[in-house]
Amino acid sequence: MIKFYFHHTPNPMKVALLLEELGLSYEVVPLDTFKGEQHSQDYLAVNPNGKAPALEDHGTRVFDSNAILLYLAEKHSAFLGAPDERAEMLSWLFWIASGLGPFSGQWVHFQTAGANEGGDYAKRRYKYEAERHYGVLDRHLVGRDFVVGNSYTIADMAAWGWVDRHARVLGPDGIDAFPEVKRWYSGVNARPAVERARAIGTDLRLKTTFDEETARALFPSNFAAAS
Repeated sequence: MIKFYFHHTPNPMKVALLLEELGLSYEVVPLDTFKGEQHSQDYLAVNPNGKAPALEDHGTRVFDSNAILLYLAEKHSAFLGAPDERAEMLSWLFWIASGLGPFSGQWVHFQTAGANEGGDYAKRRYKYEAERHYGVLDRHLVGRDFVVGNSYTIADMAAWGWVDRHARVLGPDGIDAFPEVKRWYSGVNARPAVERARAIGTDLRLKTTFDEETARALFPSNFAAAS
């Protein structure tokens, strides 16, 4: 059976959505990143980068969320789009991996308690880039129901994982400035697999308190000089 190392964050949620869309059987392995479990030697043997998610598929390990999406989609010949649109699909998939996701995540980081003082240049940089990436996607989606071609693909799932956190990135009503993204997002949310993906791990008792243990686990660079 597939082992899915999971935490309720955008990158694991992309994979959760694909697993549900494919209807695969899998075991959820909780990874409590607030407690630093991602840094354990056992987990680093699965994902040497020490991040969530990771997958073990009958002896094959895959880490990095977009690599997992591509691996599963290719293995099951699903959600890859039309063959003549492969270059377009890969372009958007990697754009999400290198742009929309990281810049959204870094902007959220600079709004957290661990980074709320100083860093004005970095804050301007990441806020601008996060919003710019939303703008790129918004313009692309004009007249489109899906990110690529006329079918729902892993590019939609990858983007959904991050756009699902739009309130954290853009503010409570910030998505209204990107009406095409909002329309597309509503369409993905209407899929039954989204509801099932959101239910994954709701019975897990993962740490939610943000304290020094959590700060050290998530942002070790802030403590490197003291170690």
